[in-house]
Amino acid sequence: MPFQIIRSDITKVKADVIVNTANPRPVIGSGTDSAIYLAAGEDALLAERKKIGDIAPGQAAATPAFALSANHIIHTVGPAWVDGKHHEREILRSCYANSLALAAELDARSIAFPLIATGVYGFPKDEALSIAMAEIGGFLLTHDMKVILVVFDRKAFELSGQLVGQIDEYIDEHAVGLARQTEYGGKYNRRRRMEEELLRQTIALPDEADTGDLAFDGALTPMEVPFDLAGKSLDEVLEHAGETFQQRLFKLIDASGMDDVTVYKKANIDRKLFSRIRCKEDYKPKKRTAVAFAIALELDLQTTLDLLSRAEIAFSPSSRFDLIVTYFITNRIYDIYKINTVLFQYGQPILGE
Repeated sequence: MPFQIIRSDITKVKADVIVNTANPRPVIGSGTDSAIYLAAGEDALLAERKKIGDIAPGQAAATPAFALSANHIIHTVGPAWVDGKHHEREILRSCYANSLALAAELDARSIAFPLIATGVYGFPKDEALSIAMAEIGGFLLTHDMKVILVVFDRKAFELSGQLVGQIDEYIDEHAVGLARQTEYGGKYNRRRRMEEELLRQTIALPDEADTGDLAFDGALTPMEVPFDLAGKSLDEVLEHAGETFQQRLFKLIDASGMDDVTVYKKANIDRKLFSRIRCKEDYKPKKRTAVAFAIALELDLQTTLDLLSRAEIAFSPSSRFDLIVTYFITNRIYDIYKINTVLFQYGQPILGE
């Protein structure tokens, strides 16, 4: 998975590069800075840091990592929050952009960030998180590197109160509605009844007006699985088997107009896994992987459920993961980094693989 959010102590994370929220002067500061010096070896790291000298806010410089499980430490100086009118946001963006660029110069395959400037520097956590996601997301569209955002505890990770409130309200109001779509009971199991419902209705594939940049042609059709199997031989039944997840996925990719690289990067999917999916017609993804492709392709909910059903995956009204994903799809919000921060906040697995 190219991007991950984990709750841990950054000094214990294994990555090629560990990012330190450094003091602008070559002295040992507090918080993350102090913890990294202590774990790496204070004397050796401070001696290297003194060779660099002062670091201006937003800039980044590298030293060896010494006793840490990393090759390098990148020291970047975040902005002290005043009122948002002293270039704080621009400086914070530079911290991420310059650190990522330097990691690329160092040929790093992985980098671990703390949430920069949200400690003693007082940068609002929800804004800091939004900036971090934007810079990391933009970088990963053009680079192959594993980026890990490390938060120490829940208090260090905050979403917009408005967004949390909207999602909580959505979960409360729509659990019953989703139940009507996915819970049928009686003589049918959930997947079979969903397939029957999809077959009975003509799936109205989204057109250009509905989907922004996505335009679909008539090549994408609903599953054609006959439910009246009386008198049919097994061979006749199997002749009507629908498309696999892999087959439908690549039809959707072709219809989207995006190339493979754009899709797997937007889906937070590793290139090697994507290659395996392309080569394996009967590939069965995890739910978080299948949903990630739906987000990358900006599918509507009906088309998403159809794609997932081909991997024998359904949504449940009792699942917070499913309800949160449904919230974003129905509101046409397809920023996978924003979705993943919300899933992480609610203790759910993030999208991708």
